[in-house]
Amino acid sequence: MHQNMSKVLLDIALNLSSNLTSEKQYQHLIDGIDQVFPCDASALFILDEEGFLTPVAVKGLSSSVLGRRFFPKAHPRLESIMQSREPVRFDAYCELPDPFSGVLLSEEAELDVHDCLGCSLYVEGQLVGILTLDSMTVSAFDAIEPMAIETFAALAAATLRNIGQIKALKAQNKKQKHVTETLIQQARSKEGEMVGLSPQMQQLRNNIATVAQSDYAVLITGETGVGKELVAHSVHAQSHRSTKPMIYVNCAALPEGLAESELFGHVKGAFTGANSSRAGKFELADGGTIFLDELGELPLVLQAKLLRVIQQGELQRVGSDKHLLVNVRIIAATNRNLEQEVANGQFRADLYHRLNVFPIAVPPLRHRDGDIPVLSGYLLEKVRSQFNIPNLHLHPKALVKLEAQPWPGNVRELEHTLTRAALRAIQEQKQIIQLGHFESVERAKDVKNTSKYFPQQSIGMRSLVEEYQKELIIHALDKSERTWSKAAEFLQMDRGNLYRMGKKFDINP
Repeated sequence: MHQNMSKVLLDIALNLSSNLTSEKQYQHLIDGIDQVFPCDASALFILDEEGFLTPVAVKGLSSSVLGRRFFPKAHPRLESIMQSREPVRFDAYCELPDPFSGVLLSEEAELDVHDCLGCSLYVEGQLVGILTLDSMTVSAFDAIEPMAIETFAALAAATLRNIGQIKALKAQNKKQKHVTETLIQQARSKEGEMVGLSPQMQQLRNNIATVAQSDYAVLITGETGVGKELVAHSVHAQSHRSTKPMIYVNCAALPEGLAESELFGHVKGAFTGANSSRAGKFELADGGTIFLDELGELPLVLQAKLLRVIQQGELQRVGSDKHLLVNVRIIAATNRNLEQEVANGQFRADLYHRLNVFPIAVPPLRHRDGDIPVLSGYLLEKVRSQFNIPNLHLHPKALVKLEAQPWPGNVRELEHTLTRAALRAIQEQKQIIQLGHFESVERAKDVKNTSKYFPQQSIGMRSLVEEYQKELIIHALDKSERTWSKAAEFLQMDRGNLYRMGKKFDINP
């Protein structure tokens, strides 16, 4: 027996560094126990994060056991094994209920007694699982040397640790891959730099430099289109977290039923469709920054959970009782008047004060003295580069007109207007963008030519419907202070669905 045991132990030890799947390693361990010890059944359990014992390999037991989870409090024998550092034996006449009653493959119909032995599995002082053995022979385990079972217990614990570390590395790699993909997407969506020489912009830069090196929450306020996202990027880039990710979250685009999961993650089985556990945006931002854009759109129920993360630095995945600690710097942005929202009961006062530690107000374009010429040159450079027209310029009279406009849509509106006028000039093969190119843009915006929806020639209905949908969304945003949630109310539809449609049509408020 000793020679056979040595061979089995060697095989198990060698498997610790093999490329076998975790399931095969578990089963190999159980098969080895069956060869060495006088048992008719054996089982290897892992203690999961929620305190349940989950069978990962069995021998001599019905395979249905592998589909179960055992709560120790409901199974006194399993609980006794967990509470002891030494192997625990239960004789054939032990009155404690047997967790495997009725599932032993060798159990005879009239025979309901058998010997059991179990041992807890520890790795560096932490309980990671248990091992159980059952025999139909009374007193079968009396002759087993304690050293023998303890050796197998140590190898079983080492196997669990080895597999657990590999799984953790794979999970970390998956998380890092997700972070990398998020950063790449974020970099691609970044529209540009903070451009401007006005005193207002210089003050803005000073405010950013003042708060960037701290870990204070930052609340960025300003009208639609002023460049709040660029300010957030600048704060993060100048912070000591700049080498860590800044995760972007558009609160207006969070799906109604999945918003909590998107922010805080979920565990497998937490809801229909949750086929695997998933980290939320806050976990992905751990050690870095999370940017909550359009914060005013966040539902009240999520505001309470967000407050907990800010106050205690901990969160719970949907469907889990476990608390996870995160170290995240929060930057938020909104075009709403949150003080008024608080007064109206639409935003939590405690959350507002937590986020408003260092407010940064981004000035509207109409208040930025002398910045329109600089911005126009910068924005026009994009068009020159895209169409390879290095000599495309703006006529002085056209620039005067741009400086005289109020620009309610701010920099974004200026960019769209300038781009449309530039495209008209390019279409006419002109290298100077004249005043008339802007006037034709305005006329095109004002004319409502509904006859185009009744084509004279054959055309796909889908394209016509999508064009009409796009114009409806733009109209709803114009009527709703360029806010997605109000536009959704205007069109009597779900906010998340409207936002996704808007992105599909490349619409920005």
